[in-house]
Amino acid sequence: MTQSEPIPPIGVQVSALAREAPDLPAVSCDGRSLTRGELDRSTNRLARAYAERGVGVGDYVTILLPNSVEFVQASLACWKLGAVPQPLSPRLPAAELSGLLELRPRALLVGGEDPQGQIPSVPMGFVPNPELSDAPLPEAVSPSWKAMGSGGSTGRPKLIEAGVDSRLSPLAGYGMGALDGDTTFVPVPLSHNTGMTMAGLALIMGHHLVLTNRFDPDQFLRVIADYGVTFIVTVPTIMQRVLPVYHANPGAYDLSTVRRFWHLAAPCPPNIKEAWIDLLGPEKVWELYGGTELQALTFISGDQWLSHRGSVGIVISGEMKVLDDDGNPCPPGVEGEIYMRPSPGSEPTYRYVGSTAKSRDGWDSLGDLGYFDEDGFLYLSDRRVDMFTVGGRNVYPAEIENALSEHPDVLSCLAVGVPDPNGGDLGQVPYALVHTADGAALDAAGVQEFLRERVAGYKVPPAPDFIEFVDTPLRDDAGKARRSAVRAEIMARSATAPG
Repeated sequence: MTQSEPIPPIGVQVSALAREAPDLPAVSCDGRSLTRGELDRSTNRLARAYAERGVGVGDYVTILLPNSVEFVQASLACWKLGAVPQPLSPRLPAAELSGLLELRPRALLVGGEDPQGQIPSVPMGFVPNPELSDAPLPEAVSPSWKAMGSGGSTGRPKLIEAGVDSRLSPLAGYGMGALDGDTTFVPVPLSHNTGMTMAGLALIMGHHLVLTNRFDPDQFLRVIADYGVTFIVTVPTIMQRVLPVYHANPGAYDLSTVRRFWHLAAPCPPNIKEAWIDLLGPEKVWELYGGTELQALTFISGDQWLSHRGSVGIVISGEMKVLDDDGNPCPPGVEGEIYMRPSPGSEPTYRYVGSTAKSRDGWDSLGDLGYFDEDGFLYLSDRRVDMFTVGGRNVYPAEIENALSEHPDVLSCLAVGVPDPNGGDLGQVPYALVHTADGAALDAAGVQEFLRERVAGYKVPPAPDFIEFVDTPLRDDAGKARRSAVRAEIMARSATAPG
């Protein structure tokens, strides 16, 4: 396909690849694999089963499945009908699921049931009637190729519909350095934009798409060798959790096939990024910054990062600028709020359902704070909603988290601001949650001492009881953490504690 040729919808592209090489692997997950031909035929039949249940062009189909071959089949069946796949985490609480389902009518739920009992559904493991035809279907175009759900920073649910229909171009994949014949590993949940986008690109590029049902550090490393993975898209929380497992037995894992290693979706602690650059080589480690909305993107290679440590790169798509609170452009090195928009003349890249964007004169903000340097490289501070003040001084949780992530016993951590326990003029003070490796000896005093050597004193939790140790990861497999919910839980516990 050349750039000047019309782009067919995703379903047509996948069917064409199946005709060209029906026996090549298309998708694998936890020991189950489908060839291109098997994927094409099974989704033709599945699409007809969905159509019998009322799914048609433009209809929403909510997918409540974990990463699996079945998830890929459900999405592809939607695209073949011109429907809009709308993935959500199967672990969503019922109240949050109901809130998202209320934002737009749905034709079908796949893998779960409507808490209100109103939307038709098919269960996980659904098998279409074998008498349904697996022959090709008429071409259909989905008006939006995906619609991602978000609880938002404030907890109010919203949907983010892609502004692009299902005539998706593989050029985005090539722009990220993907090549024909790649084996692409997507270890993050497909219910998040990173996973859904990269899985879709892998399908239309004819890659062997490799998934895992749930993240496990040892499995992550073994998948790379077992499948000869060449292209990976992951998130910092996975990077951090994999490193100690690799370093405990490096001879057990072969990472030599990896040609391009992307991380995105959340800020990466500099020491974690540097460790992966050392492990794979700077030419292989790349980072992307941009929201689900995709108004604009930055890229940075490992080589560029080593000379601009901490940056997320230069703008390669759309436009970005940094503004102060009065809407004036910030000069290089001066922090402000990041605003972005597509290149002039481009179509809108997204549509919100259930929310509105924060905008200034056609430029949108996702709530991120940062600055550009003299060379045009962007640096992130944190999200405005997560920033708190200690004695009138701004504190960014990411700064505390990055410092604490340097400790070899820390697998993940989270910092939030809570009210000054002494009722003084500090306003708020830091509170840290820490997830350590099994058998780690790190205690609260050790956390305080470690942080004092790396950040200003007012950024250190003021007492041991402002440091909480947990035994589960503090971010999900897509690298996301809802600090507002964590803070609310801490405050609720504090309110009910004995005086």
